[in-house]
Amino acid sequence: MDSGVEFIAVDNPHANKLTIHILAAVAQHEREMISARTSAALKAAKERGKRLGNPKLLEARKKATKARMEKADRYSANVLPVIREIQASGIKSLRGIARALAARGIPTARGGEWAAVQVSDILRRGE
Repeated sequence: MDSGVEFIAVDNPHANKLTIHILAAVAQHEREMISARTSAALKAAKERGKRLGNPKLLEARKKATKARMEKADRYSANVLPVIREIQASGIKSLRGIARALAARGIPTARGGEWAAVQVSDILRRGE
């Protein structure tokens, strides 16, 4: 509304600025009421002695770290033979290997572009 751009609501094509303003005010009021109810419920639970948050956060963090490391190890084990093949062809620099992996269309673990540091990490895992 503040941008000054006129628009038409598909679900309410006859709505005008006043209608939209009223609906926005009602939505904001509802958001505030939800926030107040949530805060009151959390406060009441805390007063009853309920422990808020994840009581096993350290355990969950350890499991997540282990899973992430296992996934990285699997990915490295799959890519390492290709890197060894590239090295055998005469390409020795990390940047050169990164370019060769990209040229072969091999995606990085997260789908980004290859960089020397990623190749180095995989080689370190393979030692």
